Amino acid sequence: MNGTAHTRARPPPRLSGDLPIQRIRKVNGVMLLPAKAEVARHLRRYRAWERAMLARPDDRGVRSTFEDSGYTLCVLMGKRCAREAADAAERYLRTALVTYLREQSGRPRRGAVARRGPPMATERRSRVGG
Repeated sequence: MNGTAHTRARPPPRLSGDLPIQRIRKVNGVMLLPAKAEVARHLRRYRAWERAMLARPDDRGVRSTFEDSGYTLCVLMGKRCAREAADAAERYLRTALVTYLREQSGRPRRGAVARRGPPMATERRSRVGG
């Protein structure tokens, strides 16, 4: 060590236009999720441009803006497909944060314990000679 104190790195300052983010502590670290107000705003924008694109499918400007709004929703929700991102945004907005995280992780609830070991026999064997 060369006499410098080790400190935790500070997050960069928020720039104007950055999305507000909530921090959620997980077992293996920190997971960042967007604020629900931002998700709702971007989902409304996506749905509005989706309707506009369906009304005017030949308008390249409308299609481009629709695709941009879908991409933003994908980045916001961590999905690769705009439809998946819209579905994830709707689930995120209608459920509690803990429930949403549980659904995303694919893990069972805390109280639910999975049985480990070989499957249990369904029929009983009778004694020989009885």
